[in-house]
Order: sequence, then C-alpha cells, then structure tokens
Amino acid sequence: MCAPLLTRRSRSSRAPLAAYYIIMPAEASTNLARFDGMRYGHAAHPPAGGLLDDYIESRTEGFGKETLRRILLGTFVLSAGYIDAYYRKADAARAVLRREYENAFKSCDVIAFPTTPSPAFAFGEKSDPVAMYLEDIFTVSANLTGMPAISVPMGMVEREGKRLPVGIHFTAPHQTEDALFTIGRIVEDSR
Repeated sequence: MCAPLLTRRSRSSRAPLAAYYIIMPAEASTNLARFDGMRYGHAAHPPAGGLLDDYIESRTEGFGKETLRRILLGTFVLSAGYIDAYYRKADAARAVLRREYENAFKSCDVIAFPTTPSPAFAFGEKSDPVAMYLEDIFTVSANLTGMPAISVPMGMVEREGKRLPVGIHFTAPHQTEDALFTIGRIVEDSR
C-alpha cells in the first residue's frame, strides 16, 4: 500500500507542481530555440526585414501565447543569476520526488490520483494561466520522475446542472506500461 507516500506528499503537494513549472519551461525554451524560421519552424511571410526582425516575427507568428509565455519563463530561469536560484533547486526537488516514487514502488504496483482536482471546465471558462496550471497538480509527478502514467475517463459528475467528465491517473514503475494499459482498459470497461 502506498499510503505513507500519499500522506507525506499531501503536505507538500505543490512542490512537484512548482518544480515542473520551472523545469518544463526551461527545457521548452532550449528545445524550441532552433525554431527560428530559417532552418526549422514557421517562417514569417513576408520577411520582416533584418535577421533579428525575421526571427522575432517568425517566432511571434509561429508560437501561441502560452508557448511564448513558457519560452520566456524558461529563458528567465536559465539566465545568469537565476539558474541557481530556480532551476537547480527544481532539479534537486525532481530527484527527491523520483526517489520517493521508487521507494513507494517497492511496496505497491501503481499509484492512483484523480487526473485533475476538479471536473472538466468549459472551453474558455478559465483564462488565468496559474489557475489552469493548478489543474496539473496530480499529473506532473509522472513527467518529473519519468515514470509511465496513464489517465483514463472514470465517470461523470454533475456541476451546476451539467454532467462533466472526471478521470483517474495511474503511475507505475519503469518498464510496466503493459500493466498501465491493462488497468486503463479495466477502468474504461467498468464504466
């Protein structure tokens, strides 16, 4: 049973979320840096003028607002003076989280969480990025630890007179994706 992990994690459940939203934008900013419109990615048409203007226009046209927000955040946390304050601390938190999950899987086969802390919301209902990021609180640990995970529909709930879907998120040890697919199929078939 994984109750000790879940109980302990509940006291600092936002730590993985904070680490994720430091590490993920940093990795995104470095991985997306090559999409300059010259060799990779969208090229602005017509070209904006000089090389720097072409880069700016191509990236502005080629990436959406959220992608640009994450690139800027990632560039910031990797910049001189901030990499130690943010990125390295988040990376250390990721290592601690990975060890916690590895230890938990010594006594259980799978860890289950709701996919999100609340039922689905209508498209456009939430526009605050932080409020939307908080919806990821139960799923980011799989991304940080590199553990396989699956989210499947589990049922419906009623909120304000509307039936809304809810899901369940399972995380398992490395090399056990087949077990996750089996669990996912069982949950979906039992609905």
